[in-house]
Amino acid sequence: MLSFVQLWVYLSATPLFGLTATLVVYVIAHAAYTRLGQAPWANPVLWTVMALAGGLMLTGVPYPTYFSGAQFIHFLLGPAVVALAWPLWKRRDELRRRWGRLLIAALAGGTAASGSALLLAVAFGLPPEVSLSLVPKSVTAPVAMGIADKIGGIPALAAVFAVVTGLVGALTAKYLFDGLRIPTNPSGWAARGFSLGTAAHGLGAARALQVNSDAGAYAGLALGLQVVLASLLIPLVFKLLAYWG
Repeated sequence: MLSFVQLWVYLSATPLFGLTATLVVYVIAHAAYTRLGQAPWANPVLWTVMALAGGLMLTGVPYPTYFSGAQFIHFLLGPAVVALAWPLWKRRDELRRRWGRLLIAALAGGTAASGSALLLAVAFGLPPEVSLSLVPKSVTAPVAMGIADKIGGIPALAAVFAVVTGLVGALTAKYLFDGLRIPTNPSGWAARGFSLGTAAHGLGAARALQVNSDAGAYAGLALGLQVVLASLLIPLVFKLLAYWG
């Protein structure tokens, strides 16, 4: 027993601990996800996060120790986002035909996501800094943190809201789309994917890619559009409101 404890103390302190733990847990979660027919509630990202968070709490391993290894996976997020451009390149002709409608849809979707979050926060009487942290909830977490910092929110809280929003979107989108009777033909998949990428950023795009290639491509497009539009427009709108207020 003593030798096992000593081994655990040694392994948990090495950079490879975070990397190995993340990969092993995700592979197990993804295998279960596949066996369950890719059910939304079995999303491997959700269960990986829960398993790792629970494991760190139970074992007392500090998060910086875990992240010293997990940072190698974190680094790959950048290339993974860039890789989303390949499905769009394959559909460049149809994107040229639809660019105006897609831009309007992105603006409307981003406005609805940010505006509804702010209105609900105000309606429930949340503190101003918390309310402002909710505004960029449908933008990928690193960008949401920067936007929140610019408009007076709390960057760390904005990251939490963004992750939770992505998980909720990935878990519930299928049921919502089915309830709205959005078809599963090429146009329907494009609409589903674009909506999911708009509302649930990277986690939504990952879910869309697992389900259908058209949905994944349009989800990646929506993710990119929201990053650009939100980064430019949300700080500008709040500056104008402060100026006129």
